[in-house]
Amino acid sequence: MTTNETMRVGIIGTGWIAEKAAITLNGLSNCEAYAVGSRSQETADQFADKWSIAKAANERKQSGACSDSAEREQARPSVKAYGSYAELIADPDVDIVYVGTPHSHHYDVTRAALLAGKPCLVEKAFMANARQAKDMIDLAHERKVFLAEAIWTRYQPAVGIVRELISSGRIGEPRLVTATLGYSMGEKPRIMRPDLCGGALLDLGVYALNFVRMFFDADIVSMESQCVKSTTGMDLTNAISLILADGVLCNLQSSAACVGDNIGVIAGTEGNLIIDNINNPQNITVNGPDRTYIETIRVPQQITGYEYQFLACRQALIDGLLEPREMPHEETLYIMQLMDCLRQKWGVHYPMDDDNG
Repeated sequence: MTTNETMRVGIIGTGWIAEKAAITLNGLSNCEAYAVGSRSQETADQFADKWSIAKAANERKQSGACSDSAEREQARPSVKAYGSYAELIADPDVDIVYVGTPHSHHYDVTRAALLAGKPCLVEKAFMANARQAKDMIDLAHERKVFLAEAIWTRYQPAVGIVRELISSGRIGEPRLVTATLGYSMGEKPRIMRPDLCGGALLDLGVYALNFVRMFFDADIVSMESQCVKSTTGMDLTNAISLILADGVLCNLQSSAACVGDNIGVIAGTEGNLIIDNINNPQNITVNGPDRTYIETIRVPQQITGYEYQFLACRQALIDGLLEPREMPHEETLYIMQLMDCLRQKWGVHYPMDDDNG
């Protein structure tokens, strides 16, 4: 791929995450939702019709919000619709496959795409377990095909802003991290069912773990945890306590059973940082000694927040990389290993934990 080419994305899956990806791609000029793949032709057709780039560009033009990029988009063909994942993967014009299926289906779809030589951006949690993650990372390196985890927060500008605030000494030496992410999800199948890799950890807790790892890469010397499980054996609410080798203590909570404050706090010897939403930060508040307010930093305006992962993948493909700079394979595997350890302690088991591949 060259710097002036548009990255054509093939979206696999038609759920709300796939819709969010399509909305994002409709707002970009150098990436496009080129095709969608579903297990049903009817579902694929409906998705393609709803999220057609040509349609979206035309609506912008009629509303008076047209631009040169919108006019270029209007000239593009509508989204291609495939009634199987295999057909989308086989399309020679798809530059990258975005895997937006439930966690339980990531392995098979990603494997098929990598074997076909297609770069992949795979939704979080990357795979069901660390064994699957290692298999896919090894396959990507063996085949020399780009592979990335779509943990969107890792790619956002807020990460660089917070890192700079910490490294510049604005809050002194960090000593305590707290992070919570909770949504009241009722009894959604993707949360309740073991065969869909249910529970709060892979869906929400993964953000809390990444919140720590984005800013602190010191070894974890101690990890304690508790969880409350559903009648189906999945973790609904969990609490994780980490002690890092540099003396930072991290208290993390995630829940699929309640409305959390979703706030992250990094507390240091001279102040603290309050991040308003750990999976999609919009505001970072800086406080000094005695909690004295100093300033609030607002992140750049975004389409949905997903755009940064697509743009990072496009740049990585241009640069000939096998992994994104923002989320290296080593980090993806490390997080999966942590989640395996937590699930083992809790007795949260998926059918694919017994599989050999």
